[in-house]
Amino acid sequence: MDSINSIAIEYVKLSLAIGQHCPNYVDAYYGPKQWQDEVSKHPLPQLSSQAIALISDAESIGKLPDDNNQIRLDYLKKHLYACKVYIDILMGNTLDFYSECEALYDAKPPKYDEPHFDKILTELDALVPGSGDLATRFVNYRQSFVIHKDKLNAVFDAAITEARNRTLQYISLPENENFNVELVQDQVWTAYNWFKGNSYSLIQLNTDINIYIERAIDLAAHEGYPGHHVFNALMEKHLVIERDWVEYSIYNLFGPTSLLAEGSANYGIEVAFPWEERIAFERDVLFPIAGIDPNESELYYKVLKLMSKLAYADNMVAQRYCDKKIADNQAIELLMKYTLCTKERATQRLSFYQQNRSYVITYNFGQDLVHEYLTSKISSGSAQELWHEFTALLARPKTASMMQAEL
Repeated sequence: MDSINSIAIEYVKLSLAIGQHCPNYVDAYYGPKQWQDEVSKHPLPQLSSQAIALISDAESIGKLPDDNNQIRLDYLKKHLYACKVYIDILMGNTLDFYSECEALYDAKPPKYDEPHFDKILTELDALVPGSGDLATRFVNYRQSFVIHKDKLNAVFDAAITEARNRTLQYISLPENENFNVELVQDQVWTAYNWFKGNSYSLIQLNTDINIYIERAIDLAAHEGYPGHHVFNALMEKHLVIERDWVEYSIYNLFGPTSLLAEGSANYGIEVAFPWEERIAFERDVLFPIAGIDPNESELYYKVLKLMSKLAYADNMVAQRYCDKKIADNQAIELLMKYTLCTKERATQRLSFYQQNRSYVITYNFGQDLVHEYLTSKISSGSAQELWHEFTALLARPKTASMMQAEL
């Protein structure tokens, strides 16, 4: 245990040092403030050597008799390796898209090309009303479901309250857990959760981007309950405070935790709001608050359900763009066609690729893997059992390959 603890401490310090070279690398840190104050900007080759030494130390520990400690060690090894890979990337040694997915996120997402998505577009073409090409029709049709900025706080508050109430029926959270919501601009994302420690999060919503009525539940659940806010609060409580496993006090964005963080946050929407219950709540509660006609909900949700099948188009475009197989204008055209968005929104998504590269797979593949993993764990199909396994996974995280090994 002492050897794992010492490696964990050095892993945290190494991660903080990598963050000196990339401002987006450390997403959350609530470990000893002294370590953060003492960190300085060391040369990347020096950090690479430190990572290699820590990986060697972790490998030398061998097999452990206790399952909990073995899971801890395996999880730590995956993160140390991702640190080494990201240092290499910062030094200019980039990987191809799918190799990067495996090296940073311990993940092997499926690959789809145009024919797969063309079939879905054909179905959507028959469903979306209006005239003109499908992307234009969809964008125009969707305008009726935009939450006006003056209604955004009220709608989001109602969504958060419902998501929190549903989550607290099944998950016991620290009494002091809380978060604030802040409206911001000029970001490459729609929303972001900044976990600050002590069970507190700051959630930011980017008002540059239209927020549609269904996104209220998406964001309330994904960023809040039972998503990022709950995930971080449970890790802090069960692993950092109760076990003193300091490696969980830092969250490196470009590392294996992100696949579970984004995947569980996305799948958590379905856990908290099964599809028919979600439709009913949005139609009967959120639509009126937003001033949107509830009578338009039936067709809209049919379209959205079908739209969700286009999720992996994001990966297809990101892979080609990151691997320099297509230029900016080609990526924008593909995004407009296969994610049915405006040129402005496609350009903004391109900025996300430029900043985060293969991170895009954490949302869609992460969601599918968490779904598959939890489905394999439950036998009755009851909400109680699903919530139990979901909570267990958040409180004792596993990487992608660790989850797949149990399928």
